[in-house]
Amino acid sequence: MTTEVQISKKIYESERSLVFRGRRDGLPVILKVLRREGAAGREYGRFQREYEITRSLPGDDLIRAYDLIEYQNTPAIVLEDFGGDDLLAHLRGEALPVAEFLPLAIEISRQLAGIHSQHLMHKDVNPANIVWNRESGVVKIIDFGLATALSREKPEIRSPNVLEGTLSYISPEQTGRMNRAMDYRSDFYSLGVTFYQMLAGRLPFIADNALALVHAHMARQPVPLAELNLSVPAILSDIVLRLMAKNAEDRYQSAAGLQADLERCWREWQAAAVIPPFTLGQQDVNARFQLPQKLYGRDRERQVLLDAFDRAADPQQGDMALMLVSGPPGIGKSVLVQEIYLPVTARRGYFISGKFDQLTNTPYAPLLHAVQDLVNQVLLESEEALAAWREKLTAALGKNGRVIVDVIPALELIIGPQTAVPELPPAEAENRFNLAFLNFVRVFAQPEHPLVFFLDDWQWMDAASRKFLQTFITSGRVRNHLIIGAYRDNEVGAGHPVENMLGAIAQSGVHQSSITLSPLSLPDVNRFVADTLHRPLPETAELAELVHRKTGGNPFFVGEFLKSLFADGLLVFDFVAGCWQWELNRIQ
Repeated sequence: MTTEVQISKKIYESERSLVFRGRRDGLPVILKVLRREGAAGREYGRFQREYEITRSLPGDDLIRAYDLIEYQNTPAIVLEDFGGDDLLAHLRGEALPVAEFLPLAIEISRQLAGIHSQHLMHKDVNPANIVWNRESGVVKIIDFGLATALSREKPEIRSPNVLEGTLSYISPEQTGRMNRAMDYRSDFYSLGVTFYQMLAGRLPFIADNALALVHAHMARQPVPLAELNLSVPAILSDIVLRLMAKNAEDRYQSAAGLQADLERCWREWQAAAVIPPFTLGQQDVNARFQLPQKLYGRDRERQVLLDAFDRAADPQQGDMALMLVSGPPGIGKSVLVQEIYLPVTARRGYFISGKFDQLTNTPYAPLLHAVQDLVNQVLLESEEALAAWREKLTAALGKNGRVIVDVIPALELIIGPQTAVPELPPAEAENRFNLAFLNFVRVFAQPEHPLVFFLDDWQWMDAASRKFLQTFITSGRVRNHLIIGAYRDNEVGAGHPVENMLGAIAQSGVHQSSITLSPLSLPDVNRFVADTLHRPLPETAELAELVHRKTGGNPFFVGEFLKSLFADGLLVFDFVAGCWQWELNRIQ
């Protein structure tokens, strides 16, 4: 087979690639061409991975990649052309009738089942990546540029403008602003948004800016389809809402389970053009071993944390506040703190974090790492927003801009080159730096966008950072700012330098709250075990009692113990019975 492709027409264009229809050796093909400016470095690696993943897909049911070639001095993937167009071209802003939606939805679900069977997350399911030949009925999901073979990954907090995936269809956990890692069930959320658009003729969430859209995915409930389009049966509306559940545990757990429900709907519709209600997910069997990502037994502590944020973020009364979270290793301090992502996003705020290290212990390192993260978030905003930040930062820093640029070089990309500052004696230089840093933080800690600063592992905080942090917190110069400190209380006792620092802060009048995390109770561990194994609470009670006894109710140890039981073959999925099984005497 030759490598030469005769191009007939361009059918798609994005910032990253161009897509053409053409022929090679007499056969119709699609040519996906990487833009020349992306043909080196990271984009080329991603493009090559897309080809390798697509090429490895088995059988003829999934999209086929024939070759990776050079086209006009840039890489190009040669793909099959089965005569389809992307779903957006078919929809044209209109809703599909139920009789056309159901067989199409079944085929899309079958495609996703095939992708997930290869242990892949697609990560960008949306109508532009679903190709449909309306005449033949053939449907294929395309574009594996973001796909990953990982079973679970933790997205970073990024500017909404540069999130991986298509923002209108992105799952809450894919935003990086949820206290959740991302797994294959993220694709179900994106598919739910796609189905919503197919049945409603519009997206479930429309916002005037990227951050508002992220917040909608995280916190808003869509208007049920049955209310929006009276021709949509209530059960179909329920299926879409189940796909779009905010927590992955509440969505479908398998594409096969979704497909079974859609096929039942289709049979009912063909018989009588109505779909009677039925219990969803009866065949939605989850044979994958996955620990749940819910927070167990922390309702009170979570509320204390959220109350502290609300006080700090209050437009009228918001001030500097300190929240301390303590407990032994593995008790879930960081996991609890990450519950604040959602309210921070809702207030258009910023969340930054740093972590003290027992081994390196470089002075100020976690503080500067966190502020560097803040600068990076700002750098990814629009040119208009950057211009506004430049004006505010320049006014706040004045002639001391160089002081901050010296420790956070990326800031220069926002405020431009800064003139040198005069040499000062150490004490005066320290005071100048403290003032410049305070003024810098004040720009970001505002009623319209409060700032949360999480510093982990205070038990290893170095002396220089303690001194600086105490000065910063007690300055009285910063408002709408919450600092959260986490530490192991078994390592910070009376007389510890951190205790002394906290005592001095308390005397200054800064509002201080504290949370001490204790082990999970037996009922909480049982909920953890029951959710892991998808069994009713009474059925897991004895196993949970054993797990609680072995782990002492430490959440991290509970998870690790369950993982070890699975790895050792002591938790087994019985495909005949359709549920997880275990032998308590063997585990004991």
